[in-house]
Order: sequence, then C-alpha cells, then structure tokens
Amino acid sequence: MKHIFKPTPARASSEAAAPTLLLLHGTGGTERDLLPLAERISPTSAVLSVRGNVLENGMPRFFRRLAMGVFDEADLVLRTKELHDFLDEASSQYGFDRRQVVAVGYSNGANIAASLLFHHAGALSGAILHHPMVPRRGVPLPEMTELPVFIGAGRNDAMCKPEETEELEGLFRGAGAQVHVHWEPYGHQLTETEVLAASEWFQNHLLKD
Repeated sequence: MKHIFKPTPARASSEAAAPTLLLLHGTGGTERDLLPLAERISPTSAVLSVRGNVLENGMPRFFRRLAMGVFDEADLVLRTKELHDFLDEASSQYGFDRRQVVAVGYSNGANIAASLLFHHAGALSGAILHHPMVPRRGVPLPEMTELPVFIGAGRNDAMCKPEETEELEGLFRGAGAQVHVHWEPYGHQLTETEVLAASEWFQNHLLKD
C-alpha cells in the first residue's frame, strides 16, 4: 500500500515512548492529508500514513461503497484484511511495536479503522475516529476490554447522523471498549475544537507515564 513512514523523532525520550500513529484519510485524500493532525495529537509518535487502494471517480478510498452510506461489505472485509496484513509487514520493515498502534482516521478512514477493530482482535491498541459510521451490523465483535476509543461526531452531520454515532458507541461498549464521544454542533467537517479534544484525550489515555 502506498504510504509514508516517519520514525519517532530524535527529540522524543525513551522514557516517554508513544504508540505509532496509523493515519487513514477520508474519501479523496492521500497519505499526506493527516500528517499535520498527527503532529497535533502526538508529536513524539512514529507515524505510518496510508493511502487507500480503491478509487471512486478518481478519488482514493479504503473500500468500495454501493451508494452514499451503503458499504460494499465483501470489499470492506477484504480491504480490512489487506490493511491488517500491511500493518504486520510495515512493523517488520520499520521496526515499530506492532502491539502499540493507534489509528487516527477521518470519515472513510475512520470507517476502515473501526472495521479493523470489528474484524481483527488486537489489531490496534486504540483509535481516534473522526466522524465514523458503523462498518457492519449483525456480526460478533472480538473482545475489546478497556480498549481506548475516541469518537468525534457532529450533531448536524448529514452523512453520519447522531443515531449512527450512538449505535457505534454502544457496539464498542458492548465489546468492552472504553469509549469517549466528543460532540460538535456542526456537520461532517473536522473542527479545531474536535482536534484539540482528540489530542487531550490521547495525552490522558495513551501516553505512558
């Protein structure tokens, strides 16, 4: 998969080891889109930023959809495994701890990150999901005991309605995850206050003392 890897900055001390950030862009984005977001959330983390392998009218995505808000579930499962396998390969290539990877995804990227959690136990050590949807319904979820998950959502998000966010929160909680939902009074856009909330949550829940 096309990607960018940025190793842990030299300024980061070994005592304050931070998890590697897996960056997953939204529809039409690239592996460069969320790099500034990673710097805001955890400037001491290594970063693996990935471009989706699917094109929709020339726009990169992580999996196909049949219509707006309607996922191609077979392709979703296939592409989720593809990303999971790529993470294993990348950890061997670059030497980061595969057990300490936190996904940061927006929209389509948040959906594939949620799908990793739905389909592969231990795939991530945490997740920041900006405006995600429920990736699949009616499937058993792996155990996620105390897995930290941040969900950023908009009260007026026409693409990802509040009821969808609440359903996803319930599914994660039912699997044992520790979920924090941050609400904005806006739509599907990623706001400055949402980024700030995600950064503060990350510092409190995922950085080692």
